[in-house]
Amino acid sequence: MSKEEKKSVSDEKDLDSLSVEEGFKILEDTVHRLSGEDISLEESFKEFEKGMKVLKAVNDRIDRVEKKVRVITEGGEYDFQ
Repeated sequence: MSKEEKKSVSDEKDLDSLSVEEGFKILEDTVHRLSGEDISLEESFKEFEKGMKVLKAVNDRIDRVEKKVRVITEGGEYDFQ
């Protein structure tokens, strides 16, 4: 992942447009970096903070999808727009 990609992930607007799959990939990469032996304490805090933001964004996305599914399975109609 390039520095530009890392930088854009911290933007709230970019987090809102993040797919679940993209979020999981970023989280996987973050865990890998945090597991490394050559990461400083300061950098690990930055990675952790970024990971928590991505995790919240992914969780919010999953919650929205879950609510849509509940509406559909309860016999209601849902406008997917």
